[in-house]
Amino acid sequence: MIQSATGLMLRTRPLTETSLIVLWLTPEFGRISTVAKGARRPKSPFAGKLDLFYLADFSFSRSRHSDLHALREVSLRETHRKLRNDLGLLQQASYCAALVQQTTETDTPLPTVYELMRDLLDHLVQHPSQPQTTFAFELKLLKELGLAPDLAERKLSAGAKRILEELAKQDWPAISRLKLSMAQTRELQQFLHVFLIYHLDKIPRGRSAALAGGSDNAG
Repeated sequence: MIQSATGLMLRTRPLTETSLIVLWLTPEFGRISTVAKGARRPKSPFAGKLDLFYLADFSFSRSRHSDLHALREVSLRETHRKLRNDLGLLQQASYCAALVQQTTETDTPLPTVYELMRDLLDHLVQHPSQPQTTFAFELKLLKELGLAPDLAERKLSAGAKRILEELAKQDWPAISRLKLSMAQTRELQQFLHVFLIYHLDKIPRGRSAALAGGSDNAG
């Protein structure tokens, strides 16, 4: 059965010498994986169309035997090219994509999570790397998962609580205008680290790099 969708490419990896696996995030089907046969050949019809964080319309043949489906056609909408020219932005996008991958199930409609990730990418290509971007994504995703922290019960400074409240409710342009002190940044980084570990058991690699815009560290 051939189906069509619009999706973001969260991850690509080789399957064979000539084929790629593409992990998509879509509103209709949630996370799905497709194999692009022959995509690594120079004259492939997929050439130039499959890369990290590309947005595209695509069609695929659903497999009856596995969760790896056959990619048929791809029509690009947006490449988010700036992400590949800025290490800090790429690290933020990659960490957030890994967090989505860890916390969602395959073939489960995820319209709000899809919109959250799409809005994040659109924001990143227009603004410099900022730690509040990562904090805000974590909080907004936790809310979609039904795991939003109850700040009234948390031991945080008054300033940190106010920042968290703003990060959770404001849109991306407003979030980019928030001013965090170094002390507030450290407090929020530690608070959300502990909260994520408690509820998710682990955190994807790259969080420190996403927050710092520099080299990766644990945590």
